Amino acid sequence: MDRAGSGVFRRGNVIRLVTETGSTNSDLAAQLRAGEAVAEGHWLVADRQLAGRGRQGRDWFDGSGNFMGSTIVRVSPRDPSPATLALVSGVAVYEAVASIIAEPHRLRLKWPNDLMLDGAKLAGILLERERDAIIVGIGVNLAAAPQLPDRRTVALAEIGVTPDRDTFARSLAECFDREVERWRTYGLEPLVRRWESVAHAFGTPLTVQPPGEDRIDGTFDGLGADGALSLRLADGSTRAIHAGDVMLVNQES
Repeated sequence: MDRAGSGVFRRGNVIRLVTETGSTNSDLAAQLRAGEAVAEGHWLVADRQLAGRGRQGRDWFDGSGNFMGSTIVRVSPRDPSPATLALVSGVAVYEAVASIIAEPHRLRLKWPNDLMLDGAKLAGILLERERDAIIVGIGVNLAAAPQLPDRRTVALAEIGVTPDRDTFARSLAECFDREVERWRTYGLEPLVRRWESVAHAFGTPLTVQPPGEDRIDGTFDGLGADGALSLRLADGSTRAIHAGDVMLVNQES
């Protein structure tokens, strides 16, 4: 059900607020499949998600007061690889959160699409394709964090930061707009450099679980020119990781 208070702001962005839905990603996908005109800059933000999803089909935490929303990017052959929108989205979320905390150096991006605060997961991103559109779903723990069995989590409220959800939504939409424009205009090279500058340090120990493979241990060696994770192995060689779960060793349980 829609809520009053939807707003329009810079660059024509529209935020539609709903009290409750299954999944904002699924709702936008259904609109696109039905042929509805969903423009870039349209955001769907929910107070509650009953069937939110994370990567690898995981359930997404429904925390009151948190940010749970989705938008779309229309892609064309002229654009960089659609998969690199994960990096774009990560930088946008980083910028939105960094602007409201006193010590932004405590924030770090983790490939491909998590924002960490002191090594604990603060935000996640899910990309899904529907025809010529990439649906970008973003969840940020503003007020509360889920308890997960395989990793530490955190909310901004735990460090004394209590942003208004709707104000945060407007800030994030503006940051996202800006990063998408840079992605289209300047390509991947500056995006990769920017992402690396706010990621965990080179040499950070990582464990990677590629789809259908055994776990791989190594250290962070930056990103490739295509945005893939570069994992340095014990023998000194590097492996490009294009998909998989990545864990920070000794920082996440």
